[in-house]
Amino acid sequence: LLPVITLSVRQVAFSASLLAEGSVTLGPCNTFTTLIFKRVVANIGNAYNPNTGIFTAPVRGAYHFEFYVAVIGGQTAAVLVKNKERIFAVAEYQSPGFGSSAQGATLALEAGDVVFVQLWVDNKIFDNQSHHTTFSGHLLFTM
Repeated sequence: LLPVITLSVRQVAFSASLLAEGSVTLGPCNTFTTLIFKRVVANIGNAYNPNTGIFTAPVRGAYHFEFYVAVIGGQTAAVLVKNKERIFAVAEYQSPGFGSSAQGATLALEAGDVVFVQLWVDNKIFDNQSHHTTFSGHLLFTM
């Protein structure tokens, strides 16, 4: 007889934009600032916390993240952070007018690892009811 192996695969996916409603330009700030994406359109597995802006991996696995940033009349830069390590950054400069940029990464995470997006020092970021500034992620597979 072969042993029965039961795998508990969790479904994990989230997508959120910076603002729930209205229009805002945040920054510039004199420190790296964790962005809190408040309009959550999906949070399967509840691994994203809309009060802190932090995703916490519920299981060991490979995860994919994407983030989009927007600016009007200026410069924006943001960075994807895993625990305390800055992984990938994105920047956009527009003067005058609207500009946006995107970045993504696939990361190997342990259960309990955290991932979030920070606004770069001395930059600003824009969002409105069109939801230009977003953060999304999902579990590709467990390991």
